[in-house]
Amino acid sequence: MTTTILYEQPLNERIRTLLRLEFLFAQAARHLHDDSQWGSRCTLNSMLDILSIFGRTDLKTEVLKELERHSATLARLKSNPDIDTARLQQITTELETLGAELHKSGGPIAADLKKNEFLGGIQQRSAIPGGTCDFDLPAYHFWLQQPAGRRTRDLADWLGRFEAIAQAIKLILRLIRESAVLKPVTATAGFYQKTLDANHPCQLVRVVVDKKIPYYAEISGGRHRFTVRFLALSDKDGHTKQATQDIDFQLECCII
Repeated sequence: MTTTILYEQPLNERIRTLLRLEFLFAQAARHLHDDSQWGSRCTLNSMLDILSIFGRTDLKTEVLKELERHSATLARLKSNPDIDTARLQQITTELETLGAELHKSGGPIAADLKKNEFLGGIQQRSAIPGGTCDFDLPAYHFWLQQPAGRRTRDLADWLGRFEAIAQAIKLILRLIRESAVLKPVTATAGFYQKTLDANHPCQLVRVVVDKKIPYYAEISGGRHRFTVRFLALSDKDGHTKQATQDIDFQLECCII
């Protein structure tokens, strides 16, 4: 069991989207092999959220740009004598392989799912509170009554359309997270602020707090600065109150 809580805050829209997708892919994978109808519902809901995000922007191009950017960054490190060349080559190969897979896929990600009448009907009704009840979507109700193996195969097939880009997103976020090290800092009276170098933009802020501390970290920021506030959540009315004591925590500013 971990003794700390990790909080992350993206500082640009691209990383914000990638973190949301990472969360949705993990959530879908967690429920995929749940044989119950509720497990299938949870998996499908996550998949439809993923599909919705891909429908709003050309994420394939964005991810390819990120892979190329990381490849260029690593290429500049090859001449550094302190670099683990074997590890560097391994990561470079991963980037190149995933980039080639995305290029090979051709066209938008999961384009056929966007035209799927069955999934489209569920997605449309999902915008209504309780809109996926049995009487609202008899076809969905029928599908949920099918054997668990059939439902799992369908879900795995639909999610498989995103496999290459999901792996690319996982690698990109791993490289970003590993680009910095945690440093001990203190939030005076529960408040911490840091000014950023606009020439070396920070992409992701990570805050690690001991679980024993009775406050949660609220991170906000942009290109020029970010702040961390430590707040207590009331058990009675849900109101929040900022800590008045100094809070020690660990901080990571991921720039790569």
